[in-house]
Amino acid sequence: MNAIRSCGIVIAVVLVVHPIMMHEQAHGEPENRQEITATFSIVAVDPDTGSVGMAVASKYPAVGRVVGYVRAGVGGICTQHHHVPKWGEPALDALASGKAPEQVIADLLKNDPDRELRQLAVIDMTGRAAVHNPTQAPERSRYWSAMTGRFYCCQGNTLTGREVITEMARAYEETKGSLADRLMAALIAGDCAGGDHRGRLAAGIRVAKVGHDGYWLESYIDKSDDAVVDLAKQYAELRHDAKGDWPGGKLPFTRPSLNRPAPKAP
Repeated sequence: MNAIRSCGIVIAVVLVVHPIMMHEQAHGEPENRQEITATFSIVAVDPDTGSVGMAVASKYPAVGRVVGYVRAGVGGICTQHHHVPKWGEPALDALASGKAPEQVIADLLKNDPDRELRQLAVIDMTGRAAVHNPTQAPERSRYWSAMTGRFYCCQGNTLTGREVITEMARAYEETKGSLADRLMAALIAGDCAGGDHRGRLAAGIRVAKVGHDGYWLESYIDKSDDAVVDLAKQYAELRHDAKGDWPGGKLPFTRPSLNRPAPKAP
């Protein structure tokens, strides 16, 4: 089945709060923060190539830069809701040392008094995945959920409903293309299903590949009235070897979301 069915297909979406970024710029890495990154995201690996990537969208400005962290040949982590971006690199170091995803999450939350306000997803290159949901999230942060599958994990909070997560998973599994293609398709699908019930402000995608330092592909929409659609257009216009044969990633760009529902709390 083609990924563009039913509003298109995309992978990870995330929501973050802008004052956090300003605090980081002024004071460096902060301690554990209480700002809420309401979001939906996907993190996935390709064991055959050693590639790993994430996609995210949210009502939070520049969310693509603060939720997901990936490292080629190692794996990835998404930290959201009461997010802690400074956990990203240490979590990847722990995966690289051989720790299982569930142990990485257990170590991060062991002495955290706000553990039940965190939403975390960790995956390694074998496809082992672990998720921690924000069980004490306030009513305004519901609906929250997560879903894992073969070599991917998608999660979100402050969602319009369960369809956001299930459509992301469906799109990732059914899209034919590269890892980056499938992530974008999943993100689009989540957005078309409703996404963050507060709105569509920012989105981003990151992919790392063995043999390339840092992020091999990264693309962001930091502030927009329709961030996922703008990111999809930006992706379609991009010339990059990370892209595959997915029609949704090619020109001419076809808007994937003409009949989306307006964001609304469940």
